[in-house]
Amino acid sequence: MSRKFTDIFFKYLFSVVALFSVLALGAILLFVFAQGTMPFFTSTAPGIRLVAQRIDEITVNGVLYLKHSTFIDIPKDTELISISFPSENAEKTGGETLEIKVDTAEKDPQKKLAFLHNNEVKITYPESYVYTVSWPSAIAALEKRIHIIIPEPAYGFWKFIVGLEWHPSRDKIFGIFPMITGTIVASLGAIILGVPVALLCALFMAEFLGQKTASVVRAGVELLAGIPSVVYGFFGLMVIVPLVKNTFKLSSGNTLLSAIIVLALMILPTVITIAETSLRAVPLSVREASLSLGASRMQTSWKVVLPHANSGVIAGVILGISRAVGETMAVILVAGNSPQLTINPLASVRTLTSTIAMEMGYASGRHSEMLFSIGVTLFSIILILNSLILWYRRRMEAEL
Repeated sequence: MSRKFTDIFFKYLFSVVALFSVLALGAILLFVFAQGTMPFFTSTAPGIRLVAQRIDEITVNGVLYLKHSTFIDIPKDTELISISFPSENAEKTGGETLEIKVDTAEKDPQKKLAFLHNNEVKITYPESYVYTVSWPSAIAALEKRIHIIIPEPAYGFWKFIVGLEWHPSRDKIFGIFPMITGTIVASLGAIILGVPVALLCALFMAEFLGQKTASVVRAGVELLAGIPSVVYGFFGLMVIVPLVKNTFKLSSGNTLLSAIIVLALMILPTVITIAETSLRAVPLSVREASLSLGASRMQTSWKVVLPHANSGVIAGVILGISRAVGETMAVILVAGNSPQLTINPLASVRTLTSTIAMEMGYASGRHSEMLFSIGVTLFSIILILNSLILWYRRRMEAEL
């Protein structure tokens, strides 16, 4: 009775844990996708917003605001914004007044507003969709300012994907094609460089090393797999970057080639471990059948054992690609992080993950939403690459 109760208890416990795990994963994916797709369908705000700086009492369109520290929202279709607030010589001038005419049909944000004021003011355009009106003061730090923030319209999806420029702060331009290219080229370069070496190492460990020696080497490889990525990045910064710089006589060794070499080193332990485990799982009878037909040990390993372990080897390659595409810290340290479109291995590049890691700490508004969009793009790239590899594996299995 006790054993039956225990079995039932653990059965339902595992079911509940699995259910909550799936729900949590689904909630995370839903949140990321919602945040990542939002900038392509909605504007940043329903209407114009005002922010008063060093102004305790302000009247906007007849509404008085006292010590207002947050946004003052203006209805979407408002064509005239009237602002007034007391000044130091209010008795003589009647206070400061400012009228802003809004051209709702104008698409260019720099031409959308027209200003009328009763005193000398300074109007600047510090960044796209933001105007700053300041009243001169004897001390610049005490200048009264009003910031007018125009809502940014929905951003074009193709403009985001194939755009060649990334200027999120000043111009609000979000083109990630250079980062997509940098991510794919760096990852494919690492796969081309690292996977053949990993397969040869796995074959050597599984087919030619003795059990005791192979166990020692395997322990070392597994230890390499557990090293944090920042350590690989630091190694690349101190060894590989200077080596690339001196070898090719460059001004800086932080290049695409450095990133490819570091990523290739990082994926080696993962691919070797999984491939070696799959090779050892091939039945001994398969090897004996090949050897009995006169094949050499190398021919047996390469043309018989490796094809039989095809499924596990491809799984290792998929994990290697996922790690290469999703790597962040090591790439930040060695790639140079210049968002330029290039496939020159001696040029500086930036990847999608590097952009998220470097800018998420200070991003806000549309900039923050676009970083979530980069995360969705990264997820889609990994999904497409893995799907292509799985399709190729099924095709190979069908031919066999």
